[in-house]
Amino acid sequence: MSNTPTDAGNTLIKDLKPGLKNVNVVFIVLEIGRVTKTKDGHEVRSCKVADKTGSITVSVWDEAGSFIQTGDIIRLTRGYASLFKGCLTLYSGRAGDLQKIGEFCMVFSEVPNFSEPNPEVLAQINQINKPLMAPQCLIPQMVPHHFLETGHLEQEDGV
Repeated sequence: MSNTPTDAGNTLIKDLKPGLKNVNVVFIVLEIGRVTKTKDGHEVRSCKVADKTGSITVSVWDEAGSFIQTGDIIRLTRGYASLFKGCLTLYSGRAGDLQKIGEFCMVFSEVPNFSEPNPEVLAQINQINKPLMAPQCLIPQMVPHHFLETGHLEQEDGV
């Protein structure tokens, strides 16, 4: 079990943090992304999921992903949370298990979306002197052009 606040033994999406392991989360599948293949030939699906506290992207690997449908209510056991391209993502992992426990009837909220860039997390990354890269999940129209080129919010002339 994880050391996070729970709702009937499950971790709520709002309580997921990067580095959290062995979490159990119940969610409804809102969107299923297209399949991508890794260099090793594995299939990966990124799905937008939600519970009553918000939404997040979950990354599902190989065969398990082919069974997921929009509207499925799923219990993920032994999952973990990590940053992928600067965005919080939930993973099933090798030890994780996905179990369909229902369809369509679940109270959920799409906001806040915890997979959107978090300024606090980006500030922490910047403080430990890692080069700041523009998160790939940012909508390009929202990002100043000079930030995408330099990774810095200020332009060279100090503006």
